[in-house]
Amino acid sequence: MRHKVNEEKRVNDGVLESLEPLWDDGYGTVTVKDYFDATKEMIKPDGGPPRWFCPVACKAPLKDSPILFFLPGLDGTGWGLILHHKALGKAFEVRCCIFLLMIEHHLKVLIFESLWLVKFVEETIRLEHASSPNKPIYLVGDSFGGCLSLAVAARNPTIDLVLILVNSASSIERSQLQPCSLSWRLYLMITHRNSLSPQLCYGLPPSLKLTQLSRNLTALLPCLSSLADIIPRATLLWKLKLLKSAAAYANSRLHAVKAEVLVLASGKDNMVPSRDEAQRLMSSLQNCTVRHFNDNGHTLLLEDGINLLTVIKGTCKYRRSRKRDYVSDFLPPSMSELKYTSDEVFGLLRLATGSVMFSTLEDGKIVRGLAGVPHEGPVLIVGYHNLMGLELNSLVEEFLREKNIMVRGAAHPELFWGKSGSSASLDLLKVFGAVPVTAKNLFKLLSSKSHVLLYPGGAREALHFKGEEYKLFWPNQPEFVRMAARFGATIVPFAAVGEDDVLELVFDYNDIKKIPVISDYIKESNRDAIRLRDETSGEVANVDLFFPGVLPKLPGRFYHLFGKPIVTKGKRDPER
Repeated sequence: MRHKVNEEKRVNDGVLESLEPLWDDGYGTVTVKDYFDATKEMIKPDGGPPRWFCPVACKAPLKDSPILFFLPGLDGTGWGLILHHKALGKAFEVRCCIFLLMIEHHLKVLIFESLWLVKFVEETIRLEHASSPNKPIYLVGDSFGGCLSLAVAARNPTIDLVLILVNSASSIERSQLQPCSLSWRLYLMITHRNSLSPQLCYGLPPSLKLTQLSRNLTALLPCLSSLADIIPRATLLWKLKLLKSAAAYANSRLHAVKAEVLVLASGKDNMVPSRDEAQRLMSSLQNCTVRHFNDNGHTLLLEDGINLLTVIKGTCKYRRSRKRDYVSDFLPPSMSELKYTSDEVFGLLRLATGSVMFSTLEDGKIVRGLAGVPHEGPVLIVGYHNLMGLELNSLVEEFLREKNIMVRGAAHPELFWGKSGSSASLDLLKVFGAVPVTAKNLFKLLSSKSHVLLYPGGAREALHFKGEEYKLFWPNQPEFVRMAARFGATIVPFAAVGEDDVLELVFDYNDIKKIPVISDYIKESNRDAIRLRDETSGEVANVDLFFPGVLPKLPGRFYHLFGKPIVTKGKRDPER
C-alpha cells in the first residue's frame, strides 16, 4: 500500500464521522470457537430474565448510526452475531437479546401464554422510536428470532423497521425434520453442522490450507460437548413448543407487516425449509428482498465466508434516516471485502488478464500507475464502457490499492430499482460504490469532492453488437461537462482495451431477438425497464438490457490509459 490507511475520521466529540476505504472489519479474527467460549459464560442455573447487552467488540459506531437489535435462535444466548460484532459495530448501535429462560415450569408457561417476550422486544423498540423517530430500527432475527421479528413488526406497522430474517423458523410446521422425534444431541449436531466446519482464509495456497484445516479441526473438537450445555434437554423441548407458537402467531399476521424485509435463506438448512420459506415470505410481504446461500446450513451467521454487513450493503438496506441516500449512506469496502472479491470472485479473471494501468501527467508524460490522476476531488473520470463492463473491477481495485480512493461508479438505475436489481450477482457493484446515475446523485457526489466514474455510452457500449468493438456511443449533448464545470471538477478521460480481444461475441442482440422464446422474454423484461434517455440523445438511447452470448479467447491483457486531466475550475464557459 503506497498510502497509509487511516481507518477513521472523527468529529470533535470523538464520534466516528466516516470510514476510510479498506478499513478493518474484524472478519477472520473471531471464530465459532469464540461463540462457544462466550456462551459458557452466559449459562447459569436460572438464566435470568430476558435482557439486552452491547458487545464490547462493537465499540463506538459512526455518527447518526441506526440501532440494530439481534434476536437469537433457540440458544437464546445472544452471541449468534459474534463473528460480525466488529463490522456491525462501525455501522450500527448493536444490542443483543438474551432469553435463556431456565426457570420454573409455571413461570415458563406464564411467559409463553402472555407473549411476554414479544412485548419485551416491542417495548424496547417503541422507546427507541420515541427517542429517534427519524431513524430506522433494525431487527436481525435468527431462526426463532425471525418469528419474533415478524410478530413485532406486525404489531407496530407505523414504526420504521428493517427486518433481516436469517433462516426464519416461521416454516417449522413444514419441516421434514421434526426435532421432538430426534435424539436431543443429534438434533443439536444437525443444526450446528455447518458452523462447526473448520474455517479457512481466502487466498491461501493448498499446503497452508491443509495445515490450517488440521489446526482448526483440533480446536473445534471440544466444542462438540458444549452444545448440550448451551441448550439442556428440558429447555430445548420447551423452546421448541415456544417456537411453534411463535411461528403460528407470526404467520397469521404477515399481512400486517409494513416493514422493509431482507430474507437470508440457506440451501442446506437441515432444520427448516428455508429456501421455500423465503419464496413464500417474498410473495406474502409487501416489501421483501431475498438472498440465497446455497452451500450454507441453518446457523448461517456462525459460518465461514458470511459477512452480514456486506449483504446489508449489497442489497442497499443500510440507511441512517427514513429515506435512503446513496451518497451519504454509503459505507466504503473493507479490506476483507476487497480481498474476497479480488481472490475468490475475480481471481481467475485477474490471473487471465493481468490489468495494467497508465496515466498521463500534467506535462503530457505517460507513466505506469495512477500518478497522473489527481488525488484531491472532485474528479470526473469519463471513458468507454467495454464489453459487459469487465474492466470495472480492475479499475476500482487499483484505485483502492494504489491511492486509497473510492471511485463511485454511476450505474444504470435498473440495477437498483428494476427487476435486474434483485440479482445477488450485482450486489458487489453496490458494495464497491455504484450509485444510480441521476442528476441528483451526480450533484451530491461532486459537491462532496468524490471521484466519480461515468460512462456516457452506458449500456449501449457494454452490450454492443458484432462489429462494434471499441466504438463510442455517446449522447449528442454530453451532459456531464456543465455539471463538472459547475463544481470545478477535474475531468480525466480514459480508455480501456482488451475485453473484445479476450471474449468472442457469439450472440449479440440482433441474434438473440431471432430466437422466439428468448426474444419475447427480453422484450417483456424491458417493457417496464427504466429509460435514461429519449431518442433525441442518439444511438446511445437505442438499447435493451440483455446478456450477450460470449466465449473466451486465448488469455490477453487489459490496458487502461488515463488521459491528461482537464481542469474546469475557474472556467465559466463549460463549452470551452
